[in-house]
Amino acid sequence: MKCPFCSFADTKVIDSRLGREGNNIRRRRECSGCAKRFTTYERVEETLPLVIKKDGRREPFDRLKIIAGMQRACEKRPVSISTIEKFIDGLEVTLQESGEKELDASRIGQAVMEALHNIDEVAYVRFASVYRQFKDINEFMTELQDLLSEHKAIEKQ
Repeated sequence: MKCPFCSFADTKVIDSRLGREGNNIRRRRECSGCAKRFTTYERVEETLPLVIKKDGRREPFDRLKIIAGMQRACEKRPVSISTIEKFIDGLEVTLQESGEKELDASRIGQAVMEALHNIDEVAYVRFASVYRQFKDINEFMTELQDLLSEHKAIEKQ
């Protein structure tokens, strides 16, 4: 492992521990050249499907894009990053287990919307307004009315 400080190629592992969720290994390393310490994380390389975009382009599944979109939707809302990461971890497992080589971006967007609907309704509406590209206020209001109807049905139970 190359040192991030001096780029020396020889480093030694000082300590290894299992990550919080148990799906990675945290390693403390020390550079043999400059003696500075740094942390690395080791994860299993996952084979995730290619994502087919609306225009037909195919690109690799990008966890960071989903995190960024969900964080924007959850901005100034009481939603922790660990909640977002837990959802994405589950999504990745589901995609891996499906064995599909390619999938439409719309399936990922729909899964994110369903998760946000359960996590935080304001974040859900924010994400939906961008994802569904509402053309006017009427489409937006229809979505809000559906959300209110769901609330009333839940309250009656």
